[in-house]
Formats: sequence, C-alpha cells, structure tokens
Amino acid sequence: MNILVIGATGGSGRAVCDALLERGHRVTALARRASRLTPHDRLDRVDGDATDRAVLDRLLPGHDAVVVTLGISEPVLRVRLRGAQRTPDDVRSRGTAELIRAARTAGIRRIIVQSSYGVGPTRDLLGLFDRALFALMIKPQIFDSELQESLLRGSELDWTIVQPVHLTDHDAAERFTSTDGRTRNRKVTRRAVAEVHADLVEQHSLVGETVSVSG
Repeated sequence: MNILVIGATGGSGRAVCDALLERGHRVTALARRASRLTPHDRLDRVDGDATDRAVLDRLLPGHDAVVVTLGISEPVLRVRLRGAQRTPDDVRSRGTAELIRAARTAGIRRIIVQSSYGVGPTRDLLGLFDRALFALMIKPQIFDSELQESLLRGSELDWTIVQPVHLTDHDAAERFTSTDGRTRNRKVTRRAVAEVHADLVEQHSLVGETVSVSG
C-alpha cells in the first residue's frame, strides 16, 4: 500500500514510518524537514507545510490511506509560557481541516489521526493528576486536539482516531487497545502506538471509532 504520513519527523511520525516500512509498504513522509529522515528505497521524503492545501493536493493522489501525527515538537514549558516558535499553535486542527478538504478532492477516504487520551470521549476518564497537567501545561494543545477531532468526526471520511496515553521512547511493542476508553498502564511506547496505526491501515478496521492505546 501507499501511505502518506503527515507530521513524519516527530517522534510518533518517525515510529509510524518505520512500522509501515518494516511491513513492506511504500511511505510518503511529509514534514517541514522530512529530508532529514534516514533514506529508504520505499520512503519518499517531502519537505512541506502540512497546513498548505496546495502541498496536500499535489501529494494525496495515488495514496491508499493517510496517517496524521501532527504536533508541536518543542519544550512543553516554553510553549506554555511563550507559545510555539516554529509551529502554529493550531497545527493539528489546521492541518486536519486542509487534509479533509484535499482528501475529498482526491477521492481518498481512509484517514487515521493520532490525538491524545483525555480528549473527546475519554475526557471524563482522566485522573486528577492528568487533569491538572493538561490544565497547567498543555491546555492550548488539548484545545486544538479537541477541534481536530471534531472536524474529523464531522467529515464523511473513513476515519479512526488513535488516543495514546503518555508516550515514551522505549522499544517495547506491547500494547492494550480499547474503544471504550479502558487503559492498563499510564504509559505506552511510540513504537507500540505505531504498530496500532499500521494495523488500522492494513485492516481498514474500526472506522468511526476512537481507539485508546496503553502499555
């Protein structure tokens, strides 16, 4: 399959690219500095702005599915105090809105978006510590993720939302998934979440569902 990964140079995006390549898929990696990714014979690296519809209109045709892992890869405290320096604060919702429009034009239906546990249907399942963390440290990002999810839910596309708990960079691939918000551990590795994305791409399953992922 030909898969477009949007936000491919963040930790989650790199993990998704690696998981898809390991399974034999062809991957187009879109990010502002995608050329920094390690070359691979089935990886097309495209430097571009994910919020630019012209870029998406050019790239989308010929792909079977899109995985979105947009986010702000800057220190959390600095972003909270000063705002993001290199990425729009609303990159998730803006990028997803442009993707939805471009996907309709290109006739692509399968969209998988990584959000965050504690957004939308899992909002009321957060513990007190995580509620405080969200409110104090990442409130603008959570607001943008809420908007991103609402845009996706309002579309007619074959979407699935992936909501991981706290992400780590360890190598374990073990994961627990649910569609009712149940979790096991408070942490999960990016590699494990990437395997969930790859499963959803290959199986075209859980359309219209929110998938919680924990370790």
